[in-house]
Amino acid sequence: MSMKKPLAAVAAVAVASALAACSSPQAGGGGGGDASNCTNKITKTNLPAVTMWGWYPNMQLVVDNFNKRNNEVQVCWTNVGQGGDEYQKFQTAISAGTGAPDVVMVEMDRIPTFQIQNALVDIKKYGFDAVKANYSEGAWKDVSVGDAVYGVPVDGGPVAMIYRTDVFDKYKITPPKTWAEYEQAAQKVKDAGGPLFGDLGSNVSALTMALQIQKGAAPFTYDPAQPKAIGVKLNDQASKDVLDYWGNLARKGLVGTQDQFTPEYIAGVINGKYATYISAAWAPGYLTGAGVGKGEDTGKFAVAPLPQWDPANPVQVNWGGSAFSVTSQAKNPELAAKVAYGLYADPESLADGWTNQIIFPLNLTVLKSSEFVDAKVAFFHGQQANKEVYVPAADAYKGVTYSPFGQYYFDAMTKQVSAIIGGSVTGAQAADNLQRDVAAYAKEQGFTVQ
Repeated sequence: MSMKKPLAAVAAVAVASALAACSSPQAGGGGGGDASNCTNKITKTNLPAVTMWGWYPNMQLVVDNFNKRNNEVQVCWTNVGQGGDEYQKFQTAISAGTGAPDVVMVEMDRIPTFQIQNALVDIKKYGFDAVKANYSEGAWKDVSVGDAVYGVPVDGGPVAMIYRTDVFDKYKITPPKTWAEYEQAAQKVKDAGGPLFGDLGSNVSALTMALQIQKGAAPFTYDPAQPKAIGVKLNDQASKDVLDYWGNLARKGLVGTQDQFTPEYIAGVINGKYATYISAAWAPGYLTGAGVGKGEDTGKFAVAPLPQWDPANPVQVNWGGSAFSVTSQAKNPELAAKVAYGLYADPESLADGWTNQIIFPLNLTVLKSSEFVDAKVAFFHGQQANKEVYVPAADAYKGVTYSPFGQYYFDAMTKQVSAIIGGSVTGAQAADNLQRDVAAYAKEQGFTVQ
């Protein structure tokens, strides 16, 4: 998970350029610069080196573990920045046709943006069958464009409902199993003079999209076999229903409207301003790092499954997640694919990732292990959160289709949610506005909108 910086202008140029030459392969070259200029120290200097960019907090450990275990290739790692900072540099290298690494860490929703520029390599022919069983169908779908695979899944974010046990106990609330129950509980707490039940933030568009998908929305359809055509469906009834639902909660004063990941929002979480936090499996690590769950807050948080629209037909969704992709500038794509498949896949690195709440791993050897499943999570006061909530959600997740201009869509969503919060539009009107905005943008970029 990372805080995304606006990249709409860069994305627009990239998509337009890609469509103008969608049948031409991206020029090779550079291979990611100087393999002798690594952040890590390579000791097996007789082996070929693969350059990579990545920003996981424990990347140094992960790279060292890989290099110690591998006698075929070594990783030369550099952290050129997190999320948007890295993408800016990668986009520059794509445009120049040189300067990209062999392997790059990308958030899954960014893969189509780079794939349409022929900046990533389909790694299916480089050992996919040997590792296919290590990840779920949903995880592979999130790193695929059509039938081609453009990344190796590492971490994900199955969505659930974190809640304050002290608030629920005080107002005699049980974790709501449906969104109707969620609203009823929110009203009960408000009527009794309690805190806000949750939050509608305008800056969490990826979460808003996930919640719409849970209701049955399918925002985008895209097939690389028809690279100039895209389906944009942002104002279907499911999308309108979700925006109206949250807009009504905000209008009634049942949830707040604070942007998330801000000092103000975190202060509210710490001070008990919100009874629930709808978020992903990486949230406990993020909240712990932000100072939540400490001092007087210790032991006051638990997690429950995401409320459903139809409990007889539950749908699980995901927010966030990253992968390792092989770039088209890789000097040796097959060797680079070995690195992508092998990084963050060894037991020691995976264990460090989840025990320190750095990642929620997607590798099934972890998701099915008793150590992970039965772990008692300190942030949740010893609750077996993986067994009860996160693993079942991850297992049931089916994956989504992302668009080649995801950042523009997220920015446009932010504007519309802000308008809902400001009271100038209803959720349904916001969905119609979003459809017109994003469809027009897609056409400007050279797509035929279906």
